[in-house]
Amino acid sequence: MHNRLPLFGDNLAKQLGSAGDDRRTDRSGMLLLVSPPGYGKTTLMEYLANRLGLVFVKINGPAIGHDITSVDPESATNSAAREELKKLNLALEMGNNVMLYIDDIQHCNPEFLQKFISLADGTRKMEGVYNGKPKTYDMKSKKFCVVMAGNPYTETGEKFRIPDMLANRADIYNLGDVIGNTTDLFKLSLIENSLTSHPLLTQLASKNPEDLYPLIQMAKTGKKEGFELKGNHSKQDIEAYIAVLDKVIKVRNVLLKANAAYIASAAMEDSYRVEPPFRLQGSYRDMNKLVSKIVPMMNDEEINTILLSHYQNETQTLTNAAEANLLKFKKMTNMMTSEESDRWDEIKATFLKNNKLKAFGDANNMAQVLSQITEFTDHIEGIKEILKQGFGK
Repeated sequence: MHNRLPLFGDNLAKQLGSAGDDRRTDRSGMLLLVSPPGYGKTTLMEYLANRLGLVFVKINGPAIGHDITSVDPESATNSAAREELKKLNLALEMGNNVMLYIDDIQHCNPEFLQKFISLADGTRKMEGVYNGKPKTYDMKSKKFCVVMAGNPYTETGEKFRIPDMLANRADIYNLGDVIGNTTDLFKLSLIENSLTSHPLLTQLASKNPEDLYPLIQMAKTGKKEGFELKGNHSKQDIEAYIAVLDKVIKVRNVLLKANAAYIASAAMEDSYRVEPPFRLQGSYRDMNKLVSKIVPMMNDEEINTILLSHYQNETQTLTNAAEANLLKFKKMTNMMTSEESDRWDEIKATFLKNNKLKAFGDANNMAQVLSQITEFTDHIEGIKEILKQGFGK
């Protein structure tokens, strides 16, 4: 298992028990994945469960919500949460050959998540309620693993804090950091994963998927000599593939910028921020949506239009700082006008001032005094600027 799954193999071996000479019986631990939506957490774990011969039981965190602190289905205040808790207890009852996957844990109450602490430590036990009867489940000798997945931000836009006692027992992988260690593979995977989103690329994949890689090089370099294609493609098809891939690469490069900005912002402590948090993403899901809109004859301006339209729509889903996020996106993609640049500077200045005041608390007298001093200083700076202009004449 270690060799086949170099990324998560050690953790899953610790939870499930590895085969062969290094077989271990001291089963413990938990796998915790952190990344924005659309980076393939669920798809990846479904694939691994299938390859390992495990039943994949997915628990929907948002359906459970913040109000639920018990694993008892009867404690649920709505039918959706009740069904998820029934599914959770069914997974515990099944016991063997199960991967329990709890998705979007940022929507769950920390007290609920802490119910899994004893399952993750050496005791490998958990209290459950099956068919109305309390039970203690002992997973020490069972082929059973627990995987949790979450977003760096909650639905209100606040940074998600993993409960310490849970984090101490879990192996945590930030998929953004994982991606950073395999940058070239991630760049390529964005294109590979989007093939089925465009009819021409689907046609290419059905003829000979290996031809994708030399065609990408042709699109990047503008050269067609020295590359060998194995599929039966007409000259017209090859020209169309290259034209589409040229646009796909441009879209991919913009998404990489968004992805890097999102990861950097999510990793930053609020007290050190000099601009609003950036929450627009560059995920596989974003890539697929954009690639589906590409037409071979599009020019750069038209590509920028579909990018801007996509991210304008994405900002509408943000709970706050929608304008700031769109302006940040325009700045890093060189789509910003001079008026928008001035507005961005204004937003950053206001954010920085408010961030300084936040450390004192809104009701604190010191915060009020500091606010007044800051405002007075701004007025002084304005007067100085007017005087400079007067003397200049």
